[in-house]
Parts: sequence; structure tokens; C-alpha cells
Amino acid sequence: MTRTARRTLAALLAFGLLAAACGDDDDTTDASPTTDGPAAGRDDDGADEGDGGSVTHRVPGDFDTIQAAVDAAAPGDLVLIEPGTYEEAVDVTTDELTIRGLDRNEVVLDGGFELENGIRVLADGVAVENMTAQNYTTNGFFWTGATGYRGSYLTAYRNGDYGVYAFDSVKGQLEHIYASGSPDAGVYIGQCYPCDTVITDVISEYNGLGYSGTNSGGNLLIVNSTWRFNRAGIVPNSGSYELCYPGRENTIVGNTVHGNSQPDTPAIDVALLAMGNGILVAGSNRNVVERNLVFDHERTGIGLVPFPEEEANDVVPPEEDWDRPCEETRDDPLPDLDPADLGFVLWDAVGNSITGNVVSGSGLADLALGSLQPDLAALRNCFAGNTFETTAPEQLEALAPCEGDPTATDWSAGALDLGALIATERPPAIDYQEAPTPEPPDQPNMPDAETAPAQPATNVPFSVDLAAIAVPERPEGT
Repeated sequence: MTRTARRTLAALLAFGLLAAACGDDDDTTDASPTTDGPAAGRDDDGADEGDGGSVTHRVPGDFDTIQAAVDAAAPGDLVLIEPGTYEEAVDVTTDELTIRGLDRNEVVLDGGFELENGIRVLADGVAVENMTAQNYTTNGFFWTGATGYRGSYLTAYRNGDYGVYAFDSVKGQLEHIYASGSPDAGVYIGQCYPCDTVITDVISEYNGLGYSGTNSGGNLLIVNSTWRFNRAGIVPNSGSYELCYPGRENTIVGNTVHGNSQPDTPAIDVALLAMGNGILVAGSNRNVVERNLVFDHERTGIGLVPFPEEEANDVVPPEEDWDRPCEETRDDPLPDLDPADLGFVLWDAVGNSITGNVVSGSGLADLALGSLQPDLAALRNCFAGNTFETTAPEQLEALAPCEGDPTATDWSAGALDLGALIATERPPAIDYQEAPTPEPPDQPNMPDAETAPAQPATNVPFSVDLAAIAVPERPEGT
């Protein structure tokens, strides 16, 4: 089966689920507005006329449910949601909508530990703003197969897989996010290259992983955010269980990453394995990790390690193919082999640049590089200008400088013990419904939520002045 065939099958399955949901005429949605007829300033559907021809659909003023308002909206329209608790799972199939809550902390989508996704977007250019999604069995906010997406001022709390999740989607912007209580990652970007996405002003805590991204990268910026009190902090990785492998070319700059050794969170297996690490580059390549503040981790502050994959679907592609975009590689045929015949595949971390970070308080090493292959220099990772106390191997910046020739040659002295990195027994995962995840404190609201015009995700992401980002100051009390 080719990659395209697999993707088509996944799309058909998703469409089938959607069709089943839309075909149920016995739900609580109301396809007509709650007003008796047109009023001044409203169109003949009872919705407000907006600037530039857009229409505002109010919930529950015009429609009883968010889903009904979304279904009635046309591209460019605004769905505006009053404070309240909405026990529904919303599917979005119309392009270029803006879906906005009037109060981030009081517009709450609640899955009741029975519904799958708070808002699932299967369309292009959709922006979701200023609301909370909690208690869903899979994801709080989810974009899949989208070109153009934006999530702003979102809180995702105690969801069964990811908090905020973009899969097979490009040209994105995730900003002003709070995510907690997910077994996998608070924020996740998967299967895209180039992703052309910015993640900024995030607080991600009490998850299995603060950030995870499998086979993602290419103008993917993770900047100016806080990743704390997860099992592990920021974990870009690779694996053939998703397309577009390997992961490469993430830019991780200006983040505060600390205390990611939290023992009482929900967690998937990878989160258990990665526990105790701040920034763990697990088989991802050509990443820039620069000017981050990283402290207080049981294992490594910043570690470059291989990612082991059992029963893989494919081997690691040759490096000359890494510049090919995902839209091309997904059509490559898979090897004509049973996954059991492929067996164990090791994704090494190759060509990463670790510079200008401030790292301290790490149990094994502040900066670390490990592999099962004997020639670590051949991996072409480099370290320079970091502030640290310990490295593994010793003299890591002299062994692998970013400029000039190495001034040290002994890679065996103080080498990273990969067995020690993964072998220590870790506290077991706690069910996400029962984990003692603190309730989110009130989060900042979107300015002018009532009056701001619709702004679909048609011109994203915004540009980031990376050179202007400095190492963050250490938070008070830490």
C-alpha cells in the first residue's frame, strides 16, 4: 500500500464518522435561529451582518448549539459563543470560519469523558479562539488535513490524548495556549514538512509531554513559551508510524523549560520513557535549539538521543531525500516487506545545532549526546556557547563544535549511558480522568472578543524576529 492509499483510507474513515454524525436528525441542534424573524442589523437568518460581508452567528442567541451555528455558517463568517458549558463535539467542514468564545474561561466545551474531540477541524483556514475544551476522550482542539489554521487564547484541560493537536496540516499558528492533563502532549504537531507553523506564548504543564512532534518540521518555530511539570518537556521525534519521516528542522528558541520530572501525570509509554528530560531530541534532525532556559531535570537538560522503533513500517530514508516535501514523499511506495521483517529501526539524531542555551540542575548531564553507533562525530551534531555545568560525553562542546575543528577527541570519557537514561523504573501513568491535575487558573482573554471582526486563518503564520529573542529570565521562586 502506498502512503497516499493509507492517507485516503484514513480520510474515508474520518468522512464516514463525520457522515454518521451529520446524518443523525435526532440530535439537539437547531438549524434555524431562535428569533422569530429578521431584525434591524441582521440578515434573514437572524445572524448579525459583519464587516466585509461576513455574518455573525450567535450561540445560543441564534442557534442552540455550536455545531448548528458552524453548519449554518459560510466561509468568512464568525461563530460567536456566549459563556456557558456546551456538551458537544463539534466538526467543522466549512473553510475560513472564525469560531470564538466571548470569555475564554467561561465558554467551556465539556466532553464528559464520553465525546471524542472538542472541536475537530476538517477544513482550511479555520481559526478557533478564546474558549476551553475539557474532559474529551481524545483531543481538546484538533485540526487535520488543513492548509491554514489558527488556535488563539485556548485552554485545553484533562483530555485523553492531546490538548491542542494539528496533524497533516500546514501554515498554522498556535498562540496564547494553556494545555494540561493530557497523557500524550499538551501541544502536538505531526506529519508535516514543511509545516510553516509558529507556536508561541504557550504554557504546557502536567501532561505526559509538554510538546511532541512526530515527523514534523520545516519552518516550525517553537518559541517564547513555558514547558514545565510534565513528564518530559519538548520532544521532537521520528517514526514510520506516521508519514513524512524523519522529523527535521524545528526551531526551538527562547523557551523556559523546567521541572519536567513530574511523577503523577497521565502518560503514554513514550512519556514514561522520556521522563526527566527538558528538551529531548529523539531521532529528529537538523533542529536549531538556541537561547532556551532549561533547568531542574532528573536526567538531561538538553539531550540528543536515538528513537527506537519496533516493528517499523519502513527504514530511515537516505539523507538526500530529507529535503523533499511531505506532499511528495507520502506517495513513495512502502517497502514490500512485512513490518515484522523490518523489525527494529533506530532513528538517530543528526545535524542538530545546540547553541546559546542556559542549562542547569540536570541529574545525568546538562547537555548530552548518545547513540548506539560508535562514531558519534559522524552524526554532525554541534554544541557551542551554552552555559552549563555538566555534559555527557565530557568536553562535548570541544568534541562537537559548531565552528572550526574539534579540540578534543575522546568521546568515551563520560559518555552518556543510554541504558541508565531509559532503564530506571518510572512512576506509572495515572488515568487522565483521575490524575491530580490542578484546575487551570483563569487565563488571559482575547482582547475585544465581542467586537473584533472575523479573522480566518488565511494569512498565517506571522513572521517571528528570531534574532530579537533573548534567553528568558528565570521565573521567581524557581
